[in-house]
Amino acid sequence: MTSKQQRLLAQLKTQKIVVLGAGLTGLSCVRFLQANNINCCLNDSRVDVIDKEHFSSEFPHCQLTLGQWQQQWLNSADIVLVSPGIDLVAEQLNSVIGHDCLIMGDVELYCLLTDIPIIAVTGSNGKSTVASLLEHLGNKLELNVALGGNIGVPVLEQLSQKISCSILELSSFQLETLSSMNAVSAAVLNVCDDHLDRHHSIENYSAIKQKIYQQCQVAVINRDDSFSHSTVSVANKDVISFGTDQPEKDNFGLAVVNDEISLMYGQQVLVAQKELPLAGIHNALNYLAALALGKAANWSLPAMIANLGSFNGLAHRCQRIESSDNIVWINDSKATNVGASIAAINGLSPTLKTNKKLILIAGGVGKNADFTPLATAIEQQVSYLITLGQDGDAIFNAAKLANNCRFKADTIEQAVLKAKNLAAVHDIVLLSPACASFDMFSGYAERGQYFVAAIQSAQEAS
Repeated sequence: MTSKQQRLLAQLKTQKIVVLGAGLTGLSCVRFLQANNINCCLNDSRVDVIDKEHFSSEFPHCQLTLGQWQQQWLNSADIVLVSPGIDLVAEQLNSVIGHDCLIMGDVELYCLLTDIPIIAVTGSNGKSTVASLLEHLGNKLELNVALGGNIGVPVLEQLSQKISCSILELSSFQLETLSSMNAVSAAVLNVCDDHLDRHHSIENYSAIKQKIYQQCQVAVINRDDSFSHSTVSVANKDVISFGTDQPEKDNFGLAVVNDEISLMYGQQVLVAQKELPLAGIHNALNYLAALALGKAANWSLPAMIANLGSFNGLAHRCQRIESSDNIVWINDSKATNVGASIAAINGLSPTLKTNKKLILIAGGVGKNADFTPLATAIEQQVSYLITLGQDGDAIFNAAKLANNCRFKADTIEQAVLKAKNLAAVHDIVLLSPACASFDMFSGYAERGQYFVAAIQSAQEAS
């Protein structure tokens, strides 16, 4: 344990600490504090989120209140460790928490306790892919990295590990309570309508995302996305950029070389995209972002290029499903916002064979999103649309396709059967909902699993 950690832990022992949220993040905070003999209280407004008896057995020195917010605790707390899923404003807790109280998340506490180099990634879409690709590359380069934040293990658990670099995927919710990170490199991959039910406007959402640049040494920016960066957010920072155009010296981009789209570093050809497993322009940008972040952290560029091809992507993210019907089934259930679905449509459309169709299944909980940009992409590139879920009708009505080219389904099974009847050999059927899944499923993973099961059932029945 470093002297820095010893000093902060000693200080924490003198504080009254309340942990808000009894999910994975909250329990990891309690576990960390107890392991260091630091007392705390745990509070969650949900009644049955955890088993009280089991909790008391594991954490005998931690007070627990479920079913309501414990305002007296919050009013007298020195530190509130808030889980990212809790909106203090919506829950009307800001006025309850004392003015002198420190409000932070587990990532903020982690950053206060560690000097391990950090590479940080945020964005509306692609951050899980880029963070996981960086983990893959770091391990291939034998750099002993760990993945955490919004993915992987809770970050406080990394403090007990011997690692040389921490890869943090950060959501906007986590960035709201983060101010002490000093990342080696950081990127906002892109910004589109998402979580506006919490952030209210894309301008506010974008500003929260761009907080990451205030806490890094090298800012990695997307040249194609003005919402993801500003001159203010990257002021006084070293900047490396990536984009879909030919890059200038010391930056990353794309160019057509020998009739093939290739990843570029300045004028240097790195690799043809067709040689890499992740298809689509959106994944080309993911590759470039990861390379830029790694290069900014002094990782070997040739070694990273040599290991790009062994990364096969993430489940439920533009994942091809094996089938015997010669239809190309793509599970992109993790596309929970409009921008993600547009990226999938734009990325996959160029791969269609001549006179073949793209069939889109979309819908779920829209989170107050504007479906107009999605409707434009559908009208330009989708042959058939099948909608379902709470906001499926909104997508159906927004897309001005002919009535015989758009359909409604009550279940994912109905949607798959309809798509199968519409599809011919080599057509693409894309599940890319542009919505969250909580109206019909426990999460995007379950939605994707039901999609795969429905494909298998449809084949067995035919």
